[in-house]
Amino acid sequence: MTETSKPKSSIRAKVQAFGGFLTNMVLPNIGAFIAWGLLTALFIETGWLPNEHLAELVGPTITYLLPLLLAYTGGRMVGGQRGAVMGSIGAIGLIIGSDIPMFLGAMIIGPLGGWIIKRFDKLIEKKIPAGFEMVINNFSIGILGFFLLLLSYTVIGPVIQAANQSVTVAIEALVATGFLPLLSLINEPAKVLFLNNVIDQGIYYPLGMQQTLEAGKSIYFTVASNPGPGLGLLLAYTFFGNKIARRTAPGAIIIHFFGGIHELYFPYVLMKPLTIIGMIAGGMSGIATIQLFDAGLVAGPSPGSIFAYLALTPRGSFTGIVLGVIVATVVSFIVTSIILKLDKKSDDEDGLTESIEKSKTMKSEGKDIFNPSTDAADKKAINKISFACDAGAGSSALGATTFRKKLQKANIEDIEVKHYRIEDVPKDSDIIVVHKNLLDRTKMSFADYEIITIENYIGDPKLEELLDELKER
Repeated sequence: MTETSKPKSSIRAKVQAFGGFLTNMVLPNIGAFIAWGLLTALFIETGWLPNEHLAELVGPTITYLLPLLLAYTGGRMVGGQRGAVMGSIGAIGLIIGSDIPMFLGAMIIGPLGGWIIKRFDKLIEKKIPAGFEMVINNFSIGILGFFLLLLSYTVIGPVIQAANQSVTVAIEALVATGFLPLLSLINEPAKVLFLNNVIDQGIYYPLGMQQTLEAGKSIYFTVASNPGPGLGLLLAYTFFGNKIARRTAPGAIIIHFFGGIHELYFPYVLMKPLTIIGMIAGGMSGIATIQLFDAGLVAGPSPGSIFAYLALTPRGSFTGIVLGVIVATVVSFIVTSIILKLDKKSDDEDGLTESIEKSKTMKSEGKDIFNPSTDAADKKAINKISFACDAGAGSSALGATTFRKKLQKANIEDIEVKHYRIEDVPKDSDIIVVHKNLLDRTKMSFADYEIITIENYIGDPKLEELLDELKER
């Protein structure tokens, strides 16, 4: 059950960590992005309530406010409050020196500014004469910020703008040739490997915001966030999956489609990897439908709930967006159902095989998360259980809430159960619970901690086993 061996940082784990870092720059500022999206949807010339005066807010908001928020947040994540100020100083140089919204640049310069001031503070630590702390602290940011401002304006900004234009040209070529749906060949496999945040926050969101400023909407916001393929997959498992899947998939549908937590369907794809074909087919058909109707959203739907989709749909795009979700659902459902029906294993055989494999796994692990002895009183005390995921706000929140309720039902009140981003898990955690695909990334920060890896956030056997162990105490 536990994984405490020395970590071997895989490329995937590092990319996941990078995606998580990007997400945690974007996630706290999603409200501002949505506010800008509503401004655009309502007041631009093609909006629901065209208003030339109020539409003047659209340009400055996307040009200045949103990139500065990203840079501020990224700088603070790396270098605290001083890092936030440094990141913001660097970002304004990018903004003034470019003629496109500098989202990508802000997500680079913000953490860079935080890193610079953090390194400087470490260098002069314990070397500041008494009474000179405020002077040195203020002038250090002023001087370093001055040079970062010049560097970002003259060098970093132009480089990022050129790179942004190259990526934009490449993707616009896909749009022009009608091959945009082919992005699903990359998007869908990457998503189930928990790399969805790298794709969305790192690529599609910046491109989407840029296109929305020009056209009032963007299809880029839909190419990886469409809830239709996941809904079709879960519906197929509801009708044609094995007993465990049929029992858990309906609950996952509600959380995925209405709550927008797409991580819920990832384990179902991993359970039968061939179903990724259904996800790709659903994603491609959804993109093709939205493209056919020239539809799009005004901001990134985060979380990817159907409610967020409808709220961020501008005038003239409702038909294309709704049909894009429906078509993606139907295609994914049909393809996945065929794959599941062609699986010759019976439900009982599936359950038996699963039980045997779980037993072998538990025996081979050698020791469980509690370092058990023959006497339960000798076991390590468990006071804090931390559920962790990529951003700390989706699947981990669901898992923590569900497990906390189970503890309360069992009259276990003295164990703290909370959810976090992987890198933010408290050091005094007794147990860390993560999806098995995030294990390598978790080990990068918590090599010697007791880690439970799960496959499903609803009714996973390892969580039930953990609950039984806690009840015995």
